[in-house]
Amino acid sequence: MLNKLVDFVEQTRRLCKKVCCLSLAEVSSVAMSLMVIGLTGCRTDDDVVMPTVTPVEKVLTDYVGLYVLCEGNMGSNKATLDFLNLTDGNYYRNIFPSRNPNQVKELGDVGNDCKIYGSRLWLVVNCSNKVEVCTADSAYSLGHVDIPNCRYLAFHEGYAYVSSYVGKVNGESVLGSVYKVDTLTLRIAGQVTVGYQPDELAVVGSKLYVANSGGYSAMQGMGYDNRITQIDLSTFTVDRHIEVAPNLYRLRADRYGQLWATSRGNYGSQPSRLFLLSAESGQMAVTKKFDLPASDLAFRGDSVCFIGVDDTHPEADYHYSGIIDMRTRQVVSNHLFDGLDDLETPYGLMVHPLTGDIYVMDATNYVSNGLLVCYDAQGRKKKWQVFTGDIPGHACWLTKKTVVKETNAEE
Repeated sequence: MLNKLVDFVEQTRRLCKKVCCLSLAEVSSVAMSLMVIGLTGCRTDDDVVMPTVTPVEKVLTDYVGLYVLCEGNMGSNKATLDFLNLTDGNYYRNIFPSRNPNQVKELGDVGNDCKIYGSRLWLVVNCSNKVEVCTADSAYSLGHVDIPNCRYLAFHEGYAYVSSYVGKVNGESVLGSVYKVDTLTLRIAGQVTVGYQPDELAVVGSKLYVANSGGYSAMQGMGYDNRITQIDLSTFTVDRHIEVAPNLYRLRADRYGQLWATSRGNYGSQPSRLFLLSAESGQMAVTKKFDLPASDLAFRGDSVCFIGVDDTHPEADYHYSGIIDMRTRQVVSNHLFDGLDDLETPYGLMVHPLTGDIYVMDATNYVSNGLLVCYDAQGRKKKWQVFTGDIPGHACWLTKKTVVKETNAEE
């Protein structure tokens, strides 16, 4: 069987005119991947780019691996999708071209969000104005949805909700929208107007919450938006706007129905801050403000892990990390892991749901390969690091349950 797999890879490599310096073990691993995705052809105009494989460590749990979406530089068409395979202990950099050899432009321009819903992997490609939809277990493209200036994703009862800056009209900033997409047909089922330049979304019960940034508006002297928009999903209409802070960005719902929102401030007199919203009084409202910067969040049980960069100091940026108890709403640690100062630009954060291992995405200098760095659950030891694509910042977990669904003939 191994010889047949090696022959298959060699034939594919010859057809694609791509010479790969792989060991026998690496060839076997790539062969298994190609057999899964059913690679049957090559580009005619250029060579298919094969993924770069880097050994890491095996972690055998129900979490098969981690997709890492790298933004790439705007205008360069360099968005890439990486995959950390915890089952075979390898990191595969830039897997999308080899798994989708007929896509001329590969993934597109600026990867902005990635999530798995059901058996499908959804990838938001901002400047390409599309949401790419793939099989979750293999990243084989099933099609895409055209949405202008799309930003982030949320899901609820068979629909995907996509925030969109929409763009500018006659050079002026306009209100953004949330698009409602049928996850089976990939057809747009509705659109609702929200605030200026909406970013992350979160669902609590039957309500969808959208963090509005107002980035374009601020550039035109109108100031940042400071509102979270609440949408009733049963009618897909706006209920109300909740004033929080300028330039909102991240928005996550925890297991208790609370919302954690980050504000990037105005990069000067108003610094980046973290806010907690809850519905204790019957309606969602700001419950607490944390005087610390937070650029990304990850939940681990009842803990909120965070990283942040304070860029208000003229001398240098300061990096922060810590842990908040989501029940008591108190900061329990100002130190998530050792080595934070060794990172150039901590940009994204993930935590393994079972082992508690900490994964930090470092955008480095924004123009060359980034890093994915893994620390143990206590944050005392750096276990490994690998090079990623340019500007890694978004990731989602692939589980055994998802793989079973995808390979089920009835799906």
